[in-house]
Amino acid sequence: MRRIVTGHNKEGKSVITIDGPPAKSIGEEVGGLFELWNTDGEVIDSKDSNDRADIEITLSPSINGTKFRYFAINPNPDGVAADIMEQIAHDAFEKVGAAHHLVDTTRHPAMHQTETIDYIILLKGEVTLLLDQDEVELQPFDVVVQRGTNHAWVNHGSEPALLIAVLIDSEIN
Repeated sequence: MRRIVTGHNKEGKSVITIDGPPAKSIGEEVGGLFELWNTDGEVIDSKDSNDRADIEITLSPSINGTKFRYFAINPNPDGVAADIMEQIAHDAFEKVGAAHHLVDTTRHPAMHQTETIDYIILLKGEVTLLLDQDEVELQPFDVVVQRGTNHAWVNHGSEPALLIAVLIDSEIN
């Protein structure tokens, strides 16, 4: 994966500041999550050389912050016991500081709810968005605006589903 980040030099001219793979990734066992960029709600200095993706990967952005990420969801494994799936989901969310977001996993062990508005695009594959009382199958290039709802992503296909997302910290009612 190639990530290109622009900025400004000391003379104020636009330049490429980063051209290469993301600094961090996790979760290859569930498909992988690649952090592309983060903001923290502070003023952006376009002349700095900081890689704002080279930080500890957490599920949610900081207060008033954003996250831009690419993630993959592997096909659902067949025949795995429910208690094993619950442990896998808990461990994955714990790894990104988000076990507390597993508020109601009655419908699926990876159901989670964050205080974010998420813009998500399915790039490749088959994935189903599960909600408490609804579900929808997505096709490539379908777009989801996820508004702080309890949800999970399930891949019933045979290949990894590839998605891109922008998460924006928000107060949700």
